[in-house]
Amino acid sequence: MDISELQAELEKLHGASFGWALSCCRRDRADAEEVLQTVYLKILEGKACYRGESSLKTWLFAVIRKTAITEQRKRLLRALKSMAVPGIKPPRNSFAAEPALAFERTEAQQQFQKALERLPARQREVLHLVFYEDLTVREAANVMGVSIGSARQHYERGKKHLRESLNRGELDYGISWKRKENPGAIS
Repeated sequence: MDISELQAELEKLHGASFGWALSCCRRDRADAEEVLQTVYLKILEGKACYRGESSLKTWLFAVIRKTAITEQRKRLLRALKSMAVPGIKPPRNSFAAEPALAFERTEAQQQFQKALERLPARQREVLHLVFYEDLTVREAANVMGVSIGSARQHYERGKKHLRESLNRGELDYGISWKRKENPGAIS
């Protein structure tokens, strides 16, 4: 794939890529923008090369995930170092600086996001990839760098824990998250 084709495909995937970067950065918009910019630079500089072993989207999401993890480690090390040096404050969470965004969400969306955030990282990742990014569980496994069996297990456990968490909260909010039968769905 030449650079112009790659650029066109990356432009098509930009919205989904940013959504995945947000998820990998725990909804911190500034961090997600930085991660995505770093990913694009890696691709342009040839540090990340698409070899066609999986779909472009699967490959790109894996690069985003690994870059986000690396950036998170760097931020953590900087924060730890700044705690050791008096007078330097750790960086603020940009989500806290944007309270208007939190008010725009409905209560149901807030409950869902809270329940999703309480899930273990692997369960949260696989659910995001399958539900929000329309990847198969197999593609999600490739992105996450785990076996298909492990991804399936995280997927099923994540759905179960999410459902249980939402069912506990529905008493307080009057929201019904109960599963509806779908005869077309594969179990």
